[in-house]
Amino acid sequence: MSEVPVTNLALESPARTIAVRARESKSQGKNRPGLIWLGGFKSDMKGTKAVALDAWAEAEGRACLRFDYSGHGESGGDFADGTIGSWLEDSLAVVTRFAKGPQILIGSSMGGWIALLLAAQLRKLKGLAPYLAGMVLIAPAPDFTEELMWKAFSDDIKREIETKGFWTRPSEYDPVGYPITRKLIEDGRKHLIMGGMIEPGCPVHILQGVQDPDVPWRHAVELVSRIARDDVVLTLIKDGDHRLSRPEDLERLIAAVKEF
Repeated sequence: MSEVPVTNLALESPARTIAVRARESKSQGKNRPGLIWLGGFKSDMKGTKAVALDAWAEAEGRACLRFDYSGHGESGGDFADGTIGSWLEDSLAVVTRFAKGPQILIGSSMGGWIALLLAAQLRKLKGLAPYLAGMVLIAPAPDFTEELMWKAFSDDIKREIETKGFWTRPSEYDPVGYPITRKLIEDGRKHLIMGGMIEPGCPVHILQGVQDPDVPWRHAVELVSRIARDDVVLTLIKDGDHRLSRPEDLERLIAAVKEF
């Protein structure tokens, strides 16, 4: 494991340390795209999908880049201090430091939102950034802080967030629950993308479970309508949940990555 210090671009907080696992390509001369894993909200780089992709990359001699956002997994920082903007900064710092040559962004849930925001940031860097060969999004959740959280919260929950500064959301994935902070909600509004057309700059394949209780499949359909390219594919998995981590789901994921 290697570590890269990331300085807050807004200079509002001290530097934070991001844990990174960067597998180098062994496919000399083949120039096959590397993989960049962007995890979900409160998840980490040791999850089932991330590990399966890394194992496949190792077998194929492909580069694979995994990391934990600040406040997640092995990285420093407090989860409650994180925002979409700070996790985007983490992603940009890691990718520009470690990724070489063409890459495939693979974003799960919140990571799908981060992937779309990151692609826009990388285009601004032009020659300094890796070339994006494609994007695979798993149950992507762009704008989730507003569309899937704030708008769905009761008046009591909204009042608690506004007065107390946070509300602890129960979760089947964590017995302690997740702190949903006012800072997360307010910062999320600065990064909303579903109100206009989205330019990913590369082909996109979306995998979405119809039985997903966290990100409704209609959210993925709406995202497809916002992507300003013809080369976007949406695969709806009739019995699929949010995680899409069953063996057959992992096969679909790797097959989607192979397309690029």
